[in-house]
Amino acid sequence: MPSLEQTIEVRWRHQVHFTHRVFALENPLLRDVLTESAPAPFGRQAKALVILDESVASASPCLVADLEAYFRAHAPALKLVAPPVLIIGGEAVKNAYFRVSEIHALVDRYHIDRHNYILAIGGGALLDMVGLAAATAHRGVRLVRLPTTTLAQDDSGVGVKNGINAFGKKNFVGTFAPPFAVINDFQFLETLPPRDKRSGYVEAVKVACIRDAAFFDRLEQDAEALARFEPPAMQRLIFRSAELHLTHIATSGDAFEMGSARPLDFGHWAAHKLEQLSEYRIRHGEAVAIGMALDVIYSRLHGYLSIAASERVLKLLLTLGYDLFAQELLNDDGQGQLLVVAGLEEFREHLGGELTITLLRDIGVGFEVHDMSRPLVRQAIFELRDRFADRGVVGQLAVA
Repeated sequence: MPSLEQTIEVRWRHQVHFTHRVFALENPLLRDVLTESAPAPFGRQAKALVILDESVASASPCLVADLEAYFRAHAPALKLVAPPVLIIGGEAVKNAYFRVSEIHALVDRYHIDRHNYILAIGGGALLDMVGLAAATAHRGVRLVRLPTTTLAQDDSGVGVKNGINAFGKKNFVGTFAPPFAVINDFQFLETLPPRDKRSGYVEAVKVACIRDAAFFDRLEQDAEALARFEPPAMQRLIFRSAELHLTHIATSGDAFEMGSARPLDFGHWAAHKLEQLSEYRIRHGEAVAIGMALDVIYSRLHGYLSIAASERVLKLLLTLGYDLFAQELLNDDGQGQLLVVAGLEEFREHLGGELTITLLRDIGVGFEVHDMSRPLVRQAIFELRDRFADRGVVGQLAVA
């Protein structure tokens, strides 16, 4: 019998904007983003449902009033279909499906269709969950992300992935769905506690390590300013990190990870497992810092990376304020097998193919391997313990 085959190519526009005080009445950015395309031919308002992280609303008491005033000032072009819906953020919001169902119910109640918008304002976990809801309501409602953390502004919020946790595994249920737009408002960072400001730095270090030696040099130059959370240094970090992530998504040829490689996940195989083992007491950025330190030492032990280069990466992470060891690295199964090593198999399953891990040959030069020596992984873990365990429990330093 004959067969039919066609190649389907889909073009996506992925826009990331940078601003300050997005809801200031005189700032036209949000209005322009929401009204620039499809709603206009239909001769109707751009309708929006806003999902807001509770902690962001608490940190900025005028935010809800400012948001509502912005939509009133820009009527009839814009319509806020309901007061902003406050939902608790943090990793807990990704640990159950019912929050996704709540947003589906709101989409139905307020008659949000595929030419309307869901605005998600919050950290990466909230954006992940709301993104899953938006991608699955009507098979895709337009999502505008307004990330409020360093981590979300320089990495996760500019990506194309959405998801929640299930079966004890991070992001087990999810979609690939580019947002309609991302708006990074630097004002949101001003109210973050130090731990959350710092958390996103590691994704910039990560992408510099594997892609951009000049950016790594710049991060070293800015390290003390970043440790003091000086806004110009933070903004430079966020912009360049977001640019590198966006360029990878657009030019790698595998934006939706149809293969078995995730080159921007340097340090992440162990990080995902550490988060789970700590019951998410260890934040994502903190876990990635430890995972990167582990893979840097592994790269050096294997002979891929020079001592000098490995020490530069570790020094930068330490200067930025990261702990590089967590007791969960030593958790075992009762028979001497370290549980974190199971993260390698879980990472392979999550990729849907052969194990592919990014390691370092030099600063700015990442490469992929398809096997990890378990004895060398174990040796790297114990080196982390011997060198960095006396710095204290993850999170204590970060909160200070």
